[in-house]
Amino acid sequence: MHDAPALPLTRRRVLQSLAAAGGCALLPSKLFAAGSWQPKSGDEAFLDDLERQGCLFFWEQGSDKTGQVLDRARNDLNGSRDPRRMASIAATGFGLTALCIADKRGYLPHAQIVDRVRTTLDWHLNKFPEVHGFFYHFSDIETGERVKGVELSSIDTSLLLCGVLTAHAYFSDPKIKSLATQIYERVDWPWMLNGGKTFSMGWHPDSGFLDARWEHFCELMMIYLLAIGSPTHPVGGEYWLNWTRPVIHFKEFTYISGNDPIFTHQYSHAWFDFRNKRDKYTNYFENSITATRAHKAFCLSYPKWYNEDYWGVSASDYQGGYTAWGGPPPQGPLDGTVVPNASAGSLAFLPVDCIAVQRAMRDKWGKRAWGRYGFVDAFHPAANWYDPDVLGIDQGISVLMAENLRTGLVWNTFMRNPEPTRAMQSAGFHATA
Repeated sequence: MHDAPALPLTRRRVLQSLAAAGGCALLPSKLFAAGSWQPKSGDEAFLDDLERQGCLFFWEQGSDKTGQVLDRARNDLNGSRDPRRMASIAATGFGLTALCIADKRGYLPHAQIVDRVRTTLDWHLNKFPEVHGFFYHFSDIETGERVKGVELSSIDTSLLLCGVLTAHAYFSDPKIKSLATQIYERVDWPWMLNGGKTFSMGWHPDSGFLDARWEHFCELMMIYLLAIGSPTHPVGGEYWLNWTRPVIHFKEFTYISGNDPIFTHQYSHAWFDFRNKRDKYTNYFENSITATRAHKAFCLSYPKWYNEDYWGVSASDYQGGYTAWGGPPPQGPLDGTVVPNASAGSLAFLPVDCIAVQRAMRDKWGKRAWGRYGFVDAFHPAANWYDPDVLGIDQGISVLMAENLRTGLVWNTFMRNPEPTRAMQSAGFHATA
Protein backbone atom coordinates (compact mmCIF):
# COMPACT_ATOMS: atom_id res chain seq x y z
CA MET A 1 0.00 0.00 0.00
CA HIS A 2 2.97 2.26 -0.45
CA ASP A 3 4.68 3.50 -3.59
CA ALA A 4 4.59 2.01 -7.07
CA PRO A 5 7.93 0.14 -7.04
CA ALA A 6 6.72 -1.62 -3.91
CA LEU A 7 3.59 -3.08 -5.49
CA PRO A 8 4.94 -6.64 -5.82
CA LEU A 9 5.75 -6.62 -2.11
CA THR A 10 2.49 -5.18 -0.83
CA ARG A 11 -0.75 -7.01 -0.03
CA ARG A 12 -2.58 -6.47 -3.49
CA ARG A 13 -3.44 -6.18 -1.09
CA VAL A 14 -8.52 19.71 17.71
CA LEU A 15 -11.34 20.64 20.55
CA GLN A 16 -14.59 22.08 19.13
CA SER A 17 -18.12 22.17 20.52
CA LEU A 18 -19.99 18.87 20.49
CA ALA A 19 -22.85 20.42 18.63
CA ALA A 20 -20.61 21.67 15.83
CA ALA A 21 -18.43 18.60 15.53
CA GLY A 22 -20.84 15.83 16.27
CA GLY A 23 -18.06 14.05 18.12
CA CYS A 24 -17.65 12.67 21.61
CA ALA A 25 -15.95 14.32 24.53
CA LEU A 26 -12.24 13.74 25.01
CA LEU A 27 -12.52 11.46 27.98
CA PRO A 28 -10.29 8.53 28.86
CA SER A 29 -11.22 5.44 26.89
CA LYS A 30 -12.87 2.55 28.68
CA LEU A 31 -10.71 -0.25 29.99
CA PHE A 32 -8.74 -2.18 27.43
CA ALA A 33 -8.59 -5.92 27.26
CA ALA A 34 -5.02 -5.67 28.48
CA GLY A 35 -6.16 -3.76 31.57
CA SER A 36 -6.46 -0.09 32.39
CA TRP A 37 -3.76 2.24 31.16
CA GLN A 38 -2.29 4.69 33.63
CA PRO A 39 -0.05 7.16 31.78
CA LYS A 40 3.29 7.94 33.31
CA SER A 41 4.71 11.45 33.53
CA GLY A 42 5.45 12.62 30.01
CA ASP A 43 3.36 9.96 28.23
CA GLU A 44 0.47 12.28 27.33
CA ALA A 45 2.86 14.98 26.12
CA PHE A 46 4.66 12.48 23.92
CA LEU A 47 1.43 11.11 22.46
CA ASP A 48 0.21 14.64 21.80
CA ASP A 49 3.40 15.39 19.88
CA LEU A 50 3.00 12.18 17.89
CA GLU A 51 -0.60 13.00 16.98
CA ARG A 52 -0.18 16.73 16.36
CA GLN A 53 2.80 16.23 14.05
CA GLY A 54 1.21 13.25 12.33
CA CYS A 55 -1.96 15.22 11.65
CA LEU A 56 0.20 17.98 10.19
CA PHE A 57 1.40 15.53 7.55
CA PHE A 58 -2.14 14.89 6.38
CA TRP A 59 -2.86 18.61 6.24
CA GLU A 60 0.30 19.80 4.52
CA GLN A 61 0.73 16.81 2.22
CA GLY A 62 -2.90 16.82 1.11
CA SER A 63 -4.26 18.75 -1.85
CA ASP A 64 -6.67 21.60 -1.15
CA LYS A 65 -8.12 20.94 -4.61
CA THR A 66 -8.81 17.21 -4.41
CA GLY A 67 -8.24 16.29 -0.76
CA GLN A 68 -6.01 13.45 -1.84
CA VAL A 69 -2.95 12.77 0.35
CA LEU A 70 0.53 11.94 -0.87
CA ASP A 71 1.72 8.40 -0.39
CA ARG A 72 4.98 9.69 1.08
CA ALA A 73 6.86 12.91 1.79
CA ARG A 74 10.20 14.02 3.16
CA ASN A 75 10.28 14.60 6.91
CA ASP A 76 12.51 17.70 6.73
CA LEU A 77 10.13 20.00 4.88
CA ASN A 78 9.16 23.41 6.25
CA GLY A 79 5.47 23.39 5.52
CA SER A 80 5.72 23.03 1.76
CA ARG A 81 4.31 20.07 -0.12
CA ASP A 82 6.66 17.41 -1.36
CA PRO A 83 7.09 17.77 -5.14
CA ARG A 84 6.27 14.12 -5.75
CA ARG A 85 2.71 13.82 -7.01
CA MET A 86 1.66 10.24 -6.25
CA ALA A 87 -1.32 10.12 -3.89
CA SER A 88 -2.61 7.03 -2.09
CA ILE A 89 -6.29 6.39 -1.46
CA ALA A 90 -5.34 4.51 1.70
CA ALA A 91 -3.39 7.52 2.99
CA THR A 92 -6.41 9.68 2.14
CA GLY A 93 -8.62 7.42 4.27
CA PHE A 94 -6.24 7.71 7.20
CA GLY A 95 -6.11 11.45 6.50
CA LEU A 96 -9.88 11.94 6.73
CA THR A 97 -9.79 10.25 10.13
CA ALA A 98 -6.76 12.28 11.21
CA LEU A 99 -8.67 15.47 10.36
CA CYS A 100 -11.42 14.41 12.78
CA ILE A 101 -8.75 13.99 15.47
CA ALA A 102 -7.14 17.31 14.56
CA ASP A 103 -10.53 19.02 14.86
CA LYS A 104 -11.36 17.45 18.21
CA ARG A 105 -7.97 18.38 19.65
CA GLY A 106 -7.84 21.87 18.13
CA TYR A 107 -4.70 21.24 16.11
CA LEU A 108 -6.12 23.05 13.06
CA PRO A 109 -8.93 25.58 12.47
CA HIS A 110 -12.38 23.97 12.45
CA ALA A 111 -13.69 25.83 9.40
CA GLN A 112 -10.67 24.91 7.31
CA ILE A 113 -10.95 21.25 8.30
CA VAL A 114 -14.64 21.15 7.35
CA ASP A 115 -13.84 22.72 4.00
CA ARG A 116 -11.04 20.20 3.31
CA VAL A 117 -13.28 17.25 4.22
CA ARG A 118 -16.08 18.52 1.98
CA THR A 119 -13.61 18.96 -0.87
CA THR A 120 -12.19 15.49 -0.37
CA LEU A 121 -15.55 13.78 -0.39
CA ASP A 122 -16.92 15.77 -3.30
CA TRP A 123 -13.83 14.96 -5.39
CA HIS A 124 -14.01 11.26 -4.65
CA LEU A 125 -17.72 11.09 -5.37
CA ASN A 126 -17.96 13.25 -8.47
CA LYS A 127 -14.53 13.62 -10.12
CA PHE A 128 -12.21 10.78 -9.18
CA PRO A 129 -12.16 7.74 -11.52
CA GLU A 130 -13.91 4.69 -10.09
CA VAL A 131 -15.19 1.33 -11.25
CA HIS A 132 -18.19 -0.13 -9.44
CA GLY A 133 -17.36 2.29 -6.60
CA PHE A 134 -13.78 1.02 -6.16
CA PHE A 135 -10.76 3.28 -6.64
CA TYR A 136 -7.28 2.89 -8.06
CA HIS A 137 -4.52 2.42 -5.52
CA PHE A 138 -2.33 5.37 -6.58
CA SER A 139 -3.08 8.49 -8.61
CA ASP A 140 -1.83 11.97 -9.39
CA ILE A 141 -2.63 14.15 -6.38
CA GLU A 142 -4.05 17.01 -8.44
CA THR A 143 -5.59 15.35 -11.49
CA GLY A 144 -6.64 11.96 -10.12
CA GLU A 145 -5.03 10.24 -13.10
CA ARG A 146 -4.23 6.60 -12.35
CA VAL A 147 -0.56 5.80 -11.85
CA LYS A 148 0.46 3.52 -14.69
CA GLY A 149 0.08 -0.17 -13.93
CA VAL A 150 -1.69 0.08 -10.57
CA GLU A 151 -4.74 -1.91 -9.68
CA LEU A 152 -8.25 -1.01 -8.65
CA SER A 153 -7.73 -2.00 -5.02
CA SER A 154 -10.25 -3.61 -2.69
CA ILE A 155 -8.17 -3.11 0.48
CA ASP A 156 -7.13 0.45 -0.27
CA THR A 157 -10.69 1.40 -1.20
CA SER A 158 -11.75 -0.08 2.14
CA LEU A 159 -9.18 2.02 4.00
CA LEU A 160 -10.56 5.10 2.26
CA LEU A 161 -14.12 4.09 3.14
CA CYS A 162 -13.22 3.76 6.82
CA GLY A 163 -12.09 7.39 6.73
CA VAL A 164 -15.22 8.40 4.81
CA LEU A 165 -17.49 6.77 7.39
CA THR A 166 -15.54 8.31 10.28
CA ALA A 167 -16.07 11.77 8.77
CA HIS A 168 -19.74 10.91 8.21
CA ALA A 169 -20.26 10.16 11.90
CA TYR A 170 -18.02 12.90 13.30
CA PHE A 171 -19.21 15.99 11.44
CA SER A 172 -22.76 17.33 11.71
CA ASP A 173 -22.38 19.11 8.36
CA PRO A 174 -25.21 17.89 6.08
CA LYS A 175 -23.08 18.05 2.92
CA ILE A 176 -20.37 15.88 4.47
CA LYS A 177 -22.95 13.35 5.58
CA SER A 178 -24.60 13.23 2.15
CA LEU A 179 -21.36 12.90 0.20
CA ALA A 180 -19.98 10.22 2.53
CA THR A 181 -23.18 8.20 2.33
CA GLN A 182 -23.15 8.25 -1.45
CA ILE A 183 -19.50 7.16 -1.68
CA TYR A 184 -20.09 4.15 0.57
CA GLU A 185 -23.42 3.14 -0.91
CA ARG A 186 -22.03 3.22 -4.46
CA VAL A 187 -19.57 0.37 -3.84
CA ASP A 188 -20.65 -2.84 -5.56
CA TRP A 189 -19.18 -5.44 -3.20
CA PRO A 190 -20.52 -8.58 -4.95
CA TRP A 191 -18.74 -7.49 -8.13
CA MET A 192 -15.35 -7.70 -6.36
CA LEU A 193 -16.10 -11.32 -5.45
CA ASN A 194 -15.82 -12.15 -9.14
CA GLY A 195 -17.98 -15.21 -8.67
CA GLY A 196 -15.94 -16.55 -5.75
CA LYS A 197 -16.43 -16.95 -2.03
CA THR A 198 -13.65 -14.50 -1.10
CA PHE A 199 -12.85 -11.02 -2.40
CA SER A 200 -10.36 -10.43 -5.17
CA MET A 201 -7.44 -8.22 -4.20
CA GLY A 202 -8.13 -6.01 -7.19
CA TRP A 203 -8.85 -5.46 -10.85
CA HIS A 204 -6.88 -4.14 -13.84
CA PRO A 205 -8.64 -2.44 -16.75
CA ASP A 206 -6.58 -4.42 -19.25
CA SER A 207 -6.43 -7.86 -17.67
CA GLY A 208 -9.42 -8.02 -15.32
CA PHE A 209 -9.48 -9.38 -11.80
CA LEU A 210 -6.31 -10.35 -9.97
CA ASP A 211 -6.00 -14.03 -9.21
CA ALA A 212 -4.92 -13.26 -5.63
CA ARG A 213 -7.76 -13.23 -3.12
CA TRP A 214 -8.34 -12.09 0.45
CA GLU A 215 -8.60 -15.57 1.84
CA HIS A 216 -6.57 -15.79 5.07
CA PHE A 217 -6.39 -13.68 8.21
CA CYS A 218 -4.71 -10.29 7.78
CA GLU A 219 -5.97 -6.73 7.38
CA LEU A 220 -8.90 -8.15 5.39
CA MET A 221 -11.46 -7.92 8.23
CA MET A 222 -12.45 -4.39 7.24
CA ILE A 223 -13.24 -5.48 3.67
CA TYR A 224 -15.66 -8.17 4.75
CA LEU A 225 -17.35 -6.08 7.44
CA LEU A 226 -17.80 -3.07 5.15
CA ALA A 227 -19.29 -5.37 2.53
CA ILE A 228 -21.58 -7.21 4.93
CA GLY A 229 -22.79 -3.89 6.38
CA SER A 230 -23.52 -2.23 3.03
CA PRO A 231 -27.13 -1.00 2.83
CA THR A 232 -27.14 -1.12 -0.98
CA HIS A 233 -24.83 -3.85 -2.33
CA PRO A 234 -24.11 -6.23 0.56
CA VAL A 235 -22.78 -9.72 0.80
CA GLY A 236 -24.20 -12.11 3.36
CA GLY A 237 -22.83 -12.56 6.86
CA GLU A 238 -21.75 -16.07 5.90
CA TYR A 239 -18.89 -14.59 3.86
CA TRP A 240 -17.17 -13.81 7.17
CA LEU A 241 -16.61 -17.54 7.48
CA ASN A 242 -14.96 -17.95 4.09
CA TRP A 243 -11.41 -16.88 4.96
CA THR A 244 -9.02 -19.03 6.91
CA ARG A 245 -7.56 -18.33 10.32
CA PRO A 246 -4.16 -20.04 10.57
CA VAL A 247 -2.57 -20.33 14.00
CA ILE A 248 0.94 -19.18 14.88
CA HIS A 249 2.92 -20.76 17.72
CA PHE A 250 5.94 -18.81 18.95
CA LYS A 251 7.50 -19.33 22.37
CA GLU A 252 4.60 -19.18 24.85
CA PHE A 253 2.31 -17.38 22.39
CA THR A 254 -0.47 -18.95 20.32
CA TYR A 255 -2.69 -16.76 18.17
CA ILE A 256 -4.42 -16.41 14.81
CA SER A 257 -2.18 -14.79 12.22
CA GLY A 258 -1.09 -14.95 8.63
CA ASN A 259 2.55 -15.12 7.67
CA ASP A 260 2.50 -11.32 7.55
CA PRO A 261 3.90 -8.14 9.15
CA ILE A 262 2.43 -6.78 12.39
CA PHE A 263 0.36 -4.10 10.60
CA THR A 264 -2.10 -6.82 9.61
CA HIS A 265 -3.11 -6.98 13.30
CA GLN A 266 -3.63 -3.22 13.47
CA TYR A 267 -5.40 -1.78 10.44
CA SER A 268 -8.96 -3.06 10.86
CA HIS A 269 -8.70 -2.33 14.59
CA ALA A 270 -8.03 1.35 13.94
CA TRP A 271 -11.74 1.83 13.16
CA PHE A 272 -13.73 -1.30 14.06
CA ASP A 273 -14.04 -1.72 17.82
CA PHE A 274 -13.35 -5.38 18.53
CA ARG A 275 -12.99 -4.89 22.29
CA ASN A 276 -15.12 -7.04 24.59
CA LYS A 277 -16.64 -9.06 21.77
CA ARG A 278 -15.84 -12.17 19.78
CA ASP A 279 -17.07 -14.33 16.94
CA LYS A 280 -17.07 -18.14 16.86
CA TYR A 281 -13.29 -18.18 16.50
CA THR A 282 -11.73 -15.64 18.83
CA ASN A 283 -11.65 -12.24 20.48
CA TYR A 284 -9.66 -10.37 17.83
CA PHE A 285 -8.63 -7.56 20.17
CA GLU A 286 -7.09 -10.05 22.57
CA ASN A 287 -5.58 -11.79 19.57
CA SER A 288 -3.83 -8.58 18.52
CA ILE A 289 -2.53 -8.07 22.05
CA THR A 290 -0.97 -11.52 21.89
CA ALA A 291 0.39 -10.83 18.40
CA THR A 292 2.06 -7.66 19.67
CA ARG A 293 3.59 -9.46 22.64
CA ALA A 294 4.84 -12.17 20.32
CA HIS A 295 6.29 -9.62 17.93
CA LYS A 296 8.18 -7.89 20.72
CA ALA A 297 9.51 -11.25 21.93
CA PHE A 298 10.49 -12.10 18.36
CA CYS A 299 12.49 -8.87 18.03
CA LEU A 300 14.17 -9.40 21.41
CA SER A 301 15.22 -12.88 20.26
CA TYR A 302 17.78 -10.98 18.14
CA PRO A 303 19.74 -9.36 21.01
CA LYS A 304 22.50 -8.10 18.73
CA TRP A 305 19.91 -5.92 17.03
CA TYR A 306 17.02 -5.25 19.41
CA ASN A 307 16.37 -4.52 23.09
CA GLU A 308 13.63 -3.11 25.34
CA ASP A 309 14.35 0.41 24.06
CA TYR A 310 14.64 -0.51 20.39
CA TRP A 311 12.26 -2.97 18.73
CA GLY A 312 9.48 -3.25 16.16
CA VAL A 313 9.45 -4.12 12.47
CA SER A 314 6.62 -3.80 9.97
CA ALA A 315 6.28 -3.29 6.23
CA SER A 316 8.40 -0.23 5.50
CA ASP A 317 11.30 1.38 3.74
CA TYR A 318 14.81 0.11 4.39
CA GLN A 319 18.23 0.79 2.94
CA GLY A 320 17.43 -1.40 -0.06
CA GLY A 321 14.13 0.27 -0.90
CA TYR A 322 10.85 -1.14 0.42
CA THR A 323 10.04 -4.50 1.92
CA ALA A 324 7.32 -6.38 3.77
CA TRP A 325 9.14 -7.77 6.79
CA GLY A 326 8.67 -8.76 10.40
CA GLY A 327 7.84 -11.86 12.41
CA PRO A 328 7.26 -14.33 13.86
CA PRO A 329 8.09 -16.27 11.77
CA PRO A 330 10.94 -14.27 10.18
CA GLN A 331 9.88 -12.40 7.06
CA GLY A 332 11.97 -10.34 4.67
CA PRO A 333 15.61 -9.24 4.78
CA LEU A 334 15.80 -8.55 8.53
CA ASP A 335 18.92 -6.51 9.31
CA GLY A 336 18.34 -4.64 12.59
CA THR A 337 16.34 -1.74 11.13
CA VAL A 338 13.58 -0.47 13.41
CA VAL A 339 10.17 0.67 12.12
CA PRO A 340 8.49 3.05 14.60
CA ASN A 341 4.94 2.50 13.38
CA ALA A 342 5.20 -1.18 14.33
CA SER A 343 4.94 -0.27 18.02
CA ALA A 344 2.92 2.94 17.49
CA GLY A 345 0.25 0.98 15.64
CA SER A 346 -0.06 -1.33 18.65
CA LEU A 347 -0.32 1.44 21.27
CA ALA A 348 -3.91 0.52 22.04
CA PHE A 349 -3.02 -3.16 22.49
CA LEU A 350 0.09 -2.98 24.65
CA PRO A 351 0.35 0.62 25.82
CA VAL A 352 3.04 0.38 28.49
CA ASP A 353 5.54 -1.48 26.30
CA CYS A 354 4.78 0.48 23.15
CA ILE A 355 4.93 3.95 24.72
CA ALA A 356 8.16 3.00 26.48
CA VAL A 357 9.93 2.01 23.27
CA GLN A 358 8.51 4.97 21.36
CA ARG A 359 9.75 7.45 23.96
CA ALA A 360 13.11 5.72 24.31
CA MET A 361 13.71 5.87 20.57
CA ARG A 362 12.85 9.55 20.36
CA ASP A 363 15.00 10.37 23.40
CA LYS A 364 18.03 8.62 21.94
CA TRP A 365 17.75 9.25 18.19
CA GLY A 366 15.27 12.09 17.94
CA LYS A 367 17.57 14.57 16.27
CA ARG A 368 18.00 12.22 13.34
CA ALA A 369 14.92 9.99 13.49
CA TRP A 370 12.23 12.57 14.40
CA GLY A 371 11.29 15.47 12.11
CA ARG A 372 8.39 17.71 11.19
CA TYR A 373 5.89 14.86 11.01
CA GLY A 374 7.30 12.72 13.85
CA PHE A 375 9.36 9.59 13.34
CA VAL A 376 10.84 8.83 9.96
CA ASP A 377 9.44 5.67 8.43
CA ALA A 378 12.40 3.51 9.49
CA PHE A 379 15.99 3.85 10.67
CA HIS A 380 19.08 1.80 11.40
CA PRO A 381 21.47 3.64 13.73
CA ALA A 382 24.21 1.00 13.53
CA ALA A 383 24.35 1.56 9.78
CA ASN A 384 23.94 5.34 10.19
CA TRP A 385 20.82 5.18 8.00
CA TYR A 386 17.75 7.30 8.67
CA ASP A 387 14.95 7.24 6.12
CA PRO A 388 14.36 10.77 4.78
CA ASP A 389 10.66 9.98 4.24
CA VAL A 390 7.47 9.40 6.15
CA LEU A 391 4.70 7.25 4.62
CA GLY A 392 1.06 8.24 4.86
CA ILE A 393 -0.39 4.94 5.99
CA ASP A 394 2.37 4.45 8.57
CA GLN A 395 1.80 7.92 10.05
CA GLY A 396 -1.91 7.18 9.88
CA ILE A 397 -1.95 3.99 11.92
CA SER A 398 0.30 5.68 14.50
CA VAL A 399 -1.99 8.70 14.91
CA LEU A 400 -5.23 6.73 15.00
CA MET A 401 -4.08 4.15 17.52
CA ALA A 402 -2.54 6.81 19.76
CA GLU A 403 -5.92 8.57 19.88
CA ASN A 404 -7.78 5.31 20.43
CA LEU A 405 -5.54 4.62 23.40
CA ARG A 406 -6.09 8.08 24.86
CA THR A 407 -9.85 8.50 24.33
CA GLY A 408 -11.27 5.83 22.01
CA LEU A 409 -12.36 8.68 19.70
CA VAL A 410 -11.96 6.83 16.40
CA TRP A 411 -13.66 3.68 17.66
CA ASN A 412 -16.52 5.58 19.29
CA THR A 413 -17.05 7.78 16.23
CA PHE A 414 -16.80 5.13 13.53
CA MET A 415 -19.03 2.71 15.42
CA ARG A 416 -21.82 5.32 15.64
CA ASN A 417 -22.50 4.47 12.02
CA PRO A 418 -25.15 1.73 11.98
CA GLU A 419 -23.43 -0.32 9.30
CA PRO A 420 -20.39 -1.56 11.29
CA THR A 421 -22.54 -2.74 14.18
CA ARG A 422 -24.99 -4.43 11.84
CA ALA A 423 -22.14 -6.12 10.01
CA MET A 424 -20.53 -7.46 13.17
CA GLN A 425 -23.86 -8.84 14.36
CA SER A 426 -24.40 -10.47 10.99
CA ALA A 427 -20.91 -11.98 11.14
CA GLY A 428 -21.74 -13.62 14.47
CA PHE A 429 -20.06 -11.32 16.98
CA HIS A 430 -21.39 -11.28 20.52
CA ALA A 431 -20.35 -9.56 23.74
CA THR A 432 -17.91 -11.21 26.11
CA ALA A 433 -18.04 -10.95 29.87
